[in-house]
Amino acid sequence: MAATIDNSALNGINGVSGARVGAGVSARSNDSEALNDNFMTMMIAQLKNQDPLKPMDNSEMVSQLAQINTLNGVEDLNETLQGIGSQIDAGRALEASGLIGQGVLVPGDRVLVGRDGEGNVNSTPIGMELEEPAENVKVSITDGAGQVLRRYDIGAVDAGVSSFQWDGETDQGNFAPDGAYRISLEATQGDKELSAEPLTYGRVNAVTPTDEEGGFALDLGAVQGQVGLSEIKQIL
Repeated sequence: MAATIDNSALNGINGVSGARVGAGVSARSNDSEALNDNFMTMMIAQLKNQDPLKPMDNSEMVSQLAQINTLNGVEDLNETLQGIGSQIDAGRALEASGLIGQGVLVPGDRVLVGRDGEGNVNSTPIGMELEEPAENVKVSITDGAGQVLRRYDIGAVDAGVSSFQWDGETDQGNFAPDGAYRISLEATQGDKELSAEPLTYGRVNAVTPTDEEGGFALDLGAVQGQVGLSEIKQIL
């Protein structure tokens, strides 16, 4: 069963974000009000002290009023954008917490092999991302010493993200020992070599807020470590 993030944690995330936004909006609101008061004081002083023979130009007064109205409009727009940003942050928090316990594909070239309680050999899914369709994709799996254990052709693969499963067998028909192995891909379209990025499998154990772009780091365990939310290519 997938783990969940305690509501107090999400409230803490949203509370911090809301407090920062509220403080910023309050400060800007006070500045805007002070500027309005100063403007009106200055305009009244100009009207009181103007030369009766050379009264203040109406167009100049209208221009000043337009400037202060524009400033007020910008302040209102900033407050609206800050509110939208706060809602986006809260949505990201919920999205990230929903990934806990889920399997994901992220950039990487590792595949894990292990045996269950009954001795059956299992391996983690292998993924790839292609920018354009390939007529054929070849896969090579190597051990820690760089020795190739298995080579095989997958065949035609569509553009985008896809995944497949290694049965754990070597080219000699034996099962690979438990452990981590590396994969490499070779994709072709006729005589043209295509870019093929390998993807590795991980299970999300925890979510941690960060100050970096994306907002959250996903803990995929000791092997894969932490990755950003934007690095997820597919949820399995």
